This record gives sequence, structure tokens and C-alpha cells, in this order.
Amino acid sequence: MTGPPPRRPSGGRLARLVALTVKETRQVYRDPSFIAVGLVLPVILILLFGYGLSLDVRHVPLAIVLEDSSPDARDLASSFQLSPYFDAHLVGSMESGRTLMLAGRVDGVIRIPPDFSRRRAQGDGEAQLIVSGADANFARIVQGYADGVVANWTAQHAGRGERPAAGPVLVEDRVWFNNANNSAYFLVPGLIVLIMTLIGALLTALVMAREWERGTLEALFVTPVRVGEIIASKVIPYFGLGMLGLALCVVAARFLFGVPLRGSLAALVAASVLYLLVALALGLFISSTLKSQFVASLVTVVVAFLPALMLSGFLFDLRSLPLVVRLITYVFPGRYYVALLQTLFLAGDVWPVILPNMAVLAAMATVLFSLTRLVTRKQIA
Repeated sequence: MTGPPPRRPSGGRLARLVALTVKETRQVYRDPSFIAVGLVLPVILILLFGYGLSLDVRHVPLAIVLEDSSPDARDLASSFQLSPYFDAHLVGSMESGRTLMLAGRVDGVIRIPPDFSRRRAQGDGEAQLIVSGADANFARIVQGYADGVVANWTAQHAGRGERPAAGPVLVEDRVWFNNANNSAYFLVPGLIVLIMTLIGALLTALVMAREWERGTLEALFVTPVRVGEIIASKVIPYFGLGMLGLALCVVAARFLFGVPLRGSLAALVAASVLYLLVALALGLFISSTLKSQFVASLVTVVVAFLPALMLSGFLFDLRSLPLVVRLITYVFPGRYYVALLQTLFLAGDVWPVILPNMAVLAAMATVLFSLTRLVTRKQIA
């Protein structure tokens, strides 16, 4: 009788994994083929910027805190609700408006104080506008739209001859999360997404395809090396490189550009680890499937880098895009990572935003690594 085959010692697996990882790490610094990515990327960027970039802002979500029940106050609130630039709705208190802004459900709060009508009759009526400054340019646009709504409302009342003694309504602007109104506070966190995508997806897209082209993968298949060990050896060097890039980005953001990190460093690292794993898995999946370095690099630029640049909320607000395109953005992991970075850097540990986005990234990483293993196993057979 023959018993079950002896189990391989775990030390052999670790030795194989270390040897493969060392070999892959050396290859990273020796192979100049990664430069080819820079030859194709500029052309695609020009095309995508020319046809896909839109900076128009419509239907900005806005909360209205109506503390004055006078006709003037209700009329001003209606002007915001009827404006095509705002998607305004009434809330009961400033605390409710603050909660909605922290959760990312509104981008601004209009507060009409209880003495609005009386002060307007005295010539110094005032309404307060609070805008999220995560995107400095977007905040300035919203402020301009709000000032325009108030100016039109004031002109209409003056044209009808109402309240001739009443003075103009003043808007008191306050910007949350970006008091300096500095666009670097918005752009620098977004650059982390691009760097992590470059390191994770674009570079690993060449890894498995390079092995297929050179015939070294077939040689590995006849050795005791397992599929999981091959995949892990491809991931580890680029994971370390990605975390080094993250550290450099955070240091530059904090000390070179002065971007505040209001959230916890642990949450930032956890979110970045999840996104980097997604990017690594995506690059390996594409590389394992296509077997050609050139084709894999082109496909990765289209499905990973360009969406991270254009469809993640890095450059502009996604609500300005058509509905179909907005729905497509939910497929790309960059959207969730941008939301995490902007929240952690500028707003803090807002867990109702952080936890759902991290859960989506974790699910994406699990699915992509499973698909990579499955595709590689089929190729072995």
C-alpha cells in the first residue's frame, strides 16, 4: 500500500519565494523596457484631455438652513432651489448641514439667519455661505454661483420696487477643509493616486508578459514552484516600491506643499495598501492574460492610468460628467482612493466615508488576485 505523498516542508516554499523575489527585484533595476510606457502615454493623454475633459459645474448639492420664516427668506431660499447650478434642499439646522458636508453629500451650506428680514430692512441683510474647500477651484466656482443667485434675487426685488429702503444682501463666505483656498490641497493628494497607479499597474503589467516572451515562465512551471509563489514574487518588489513612493508623496505633501493631514496616518497607510494591492493585481492580471509586453502596457494605460487621471475626481468634479460616464467611474478603483485621500488629508477620519471605500478596494483586490491565479493556473494546464 502506498500512503499519501509526503508534504513539502514550508521552509522550501519560503526559500523558493525569497529566491524568486530577489531575482524579480534585480530585474526591476536591470530591465529598461519600462521606459516604453512613456512613449505611448503622452499620445493617449492628449486624446483623452481633448475629448473627455469638462470643467462645467452643474447641480452642486447644497443644503439650505432656513432660520427665518419671513417671505424674503423663503424667497431667497427658493432662488437657490430653482437655480440650475444648485441641487438645493432644506435642512433643519446647521448641525445637519455640517453632517451632510462631512459625509460628502453636499458641497455647501447656505444659512439664512433668523434676523435676515429685519436686517435687510435696515440695509445690512446677510446670508452665510459655507463651501467645502477640498477642491479650491470648485469652491471658488460655487462661491461665484451663490453670489450670482443673491445678486439676481436682489435685482429682481429692486426692479419690482419692493422695499425701497432695504439695502443689499451680503454673503459671508467661509471655506471648510481648505481655509487657504489653495488648489495644492486638492491636487497633491490626487497625485498619490497617479504615482501608485504607475508603480502598481503599469510596471507590473510588463512582468508576467516579459516572462512569457522570454520563455522563462515555462522553465518555472517544470520546477516545484507553485503559482501562488510566482505571483507573490512579482508583487513583493513592486509593493515595497509603491510604499516607498507613498512615503515620499506624504512627506512632500506635508512639508513641501504644506497640505494638512487631518486624518490618522494608520488609516492613510491602510487605504494606500489596499489601493496598491488592487493596482498590482490589475497589472498582473492583464500581463498574465495578454502575454505581450507592448499590448499589456497599452491596455493598462487605458484601463488603469487614464481612469485614475480622468475618471477618479482627481482633476474635476465627477458630477459634471454625463450620467452614463458617472456610472462607469464606479468600476475604477481610483475613484474610491481619491475619495479616501481627500477625506483623510482635508477632513479627517470621517468613517462613514472611509470604511465603505476601503471595503470596495478590499473586494476589488480579492477578486483581481483570484482571477490572476485562475488565469495562470489555466495557462499551466
